[in-house]
Amino acid sequence: MKKFMKTAVVVAMTLVLALGIAFATTGCGSNGAFKAAMEPTFPPFDTTDEESGELSGFDYELINAIAEDQNFEVEWENMEFDGLVPAIQAGNIDIVASGLSITDERKEQVDFSDEYYISGLVVAVAASNKDVKSVDDLGKDDIVGVQIGTTGAQKANALRKSGQIKHVKTYNGLDVAFKDLETGTIDAVINDKPVTESYVAKADGKLKAVGDALDSDPFGIAVKKGNTELLDMINAGLANLKENGKYKELCDKYEIEGVK
Repeated sequence: MKKFMKTAVVVAMTLVLALGIAFATTGCGSNGAFKAAMEPTFPPFDTTDEESGELSGFDYELINAIAEDQNFEVEWENMEFDGLVPAIQAGNIDIVASGLSITDERKEQVDFSDEYYISGLVVAVAASNKDVKSVDDLGKDDIVGVQIGTTGAQKANALRKSGQIKHVKTYNGLDVAFKDLETGTIDAVINDKPVTESYVAKADGKLKAVGDALDSDPFGIAVKKGNTELLDMINAGLANLKENGKYKELCDKYEIEGVK
């Protein structure tokens, strides 16, 4: 009887210990990890590896480096761009790292980290287009492609509201938008400069960016409003990466100009 009681006590203590470990490792999210999401048609920030098909890019590596620095794990999800902020608000994900511009409207919906990149919008057209040399040359007959929920979409819709253009075509992914630009289905794309330059470089001379950069905005990492614990870790990790040279290493790798 005593032997049975001792065995029962040992089993009970083992279960308590196991449960304690389980709760400790899941305290920062499911399976001990925070859920991060991106929309991967936004190179060089958010893309997929051509060989493995896995998520990759500057944002992907930056968040993973921050997680390593701050001793937490990350589980990644692929989502459509306009679903990222609602997913944060609903608590379905913890982090958005997807070339997300810090705007006043978004600051009412999520909390942002310190800025990690300053971007500007540019116009892309077919290389054979001799008429459009800047955003001012876009006219009422031009069809302008944008990605849904982006600052590029906001700019194009502002041009439509002002009467300068009539047609804005919205896409879930920029890859399709730039493919339509190559084939002549649309006349222009408005999007962030480094992303546009990446697509132009892959177009084998079929596309070009024109004019000066427009409406510069900083990029930030988003978390749910009020999640100061996670935000503090992200900011601390970002600061450490800037100090130890890892941030510059990533900027050099992806050929972007970082912020101090």
